[in-house]
Amino acid sequence: MSTQSRKQREIQEREQRILETAWPLLIEQGYLGLSMDRIAETLQYSKGTIYNHFSCKEEIIIALAIQTTEKRTRLFERAAAFRGTSRERIHAIGSAATIFVQLFPDHFKLEHIIRSSSIWEKTSEKRRTIMRSCERRCMGIVGGIVRDAIAHADLTLDDGIVPEDLVFGLWSISVGAFSIITTSDQLVELGIQEPFETYRQNVHRLLDGFGWRPLSADYDSVAVDDRIRAEVFPEEFRAISA
Repeated sequence: MSTQSRKQREIQEREQRILETAWPLLIEQGYLGLSMDRIAETLQYSKGTIYNHFSCKEEIIIALAIQTTEKRTRLFERAAAFRGTSRERIHAIGSAATIFVQLFPDHFKLEHIIRSSSIWEKTSEKRRTIMRSCERRCMGIVGGIVRDAIAHADLTLDDGIVPEDLVFGLWSISVGAFSIITTSDQLVELGIQEPFETYRQNVHRLLDGFGWRPLSADYDSVAVDDRIRAEVFPEEFRAISA
């Protein structure tokens, strides 16, 4: 049993070294610049060793994307545990989403790379299933807060609207805003001085439109921000401010 456990640990450690080596190559040189030969050369492994863990470079990319989604999910879990009203907790989720993009912009970009059909279709069904599961967990956290809001009468959805509709709205605003923020260098010229703050205000407008109480005009969002910074993400905000 101990021998088997040791072998499994060695396999996992080797796989992690491959991913850690592939990551900077992918970020610096892009999808086309990443190759199994380059990874093997950098690690001084045989190509066969690399292929024992990953059948192609697309499998490496989706494995990295899975790690990215897990990183965001952990931030969302911490945000969801924030002690406050349901509206304040969804506020904390917005902070987590912003922190993720500010601290890990390359991870955010990686999620777009993996969505390319030319890459996604070359990955294994096993890893695609893991990726989908990670995304469902992340969205399930947000959906749980929506359901808590309904249960506590902070939110009433019109007939025909389900919690997932609201989650999708938040998801759409976030992905759209962050995609623009991380790829455009013209926002100031376009009149967007503080893009992350503009994103936050647009989220508030969406939630106010759904009637999620307290409305943004009825609570001190600055004070809530301060609490989130101090109680949930002190290290992350220090890193952003550094």
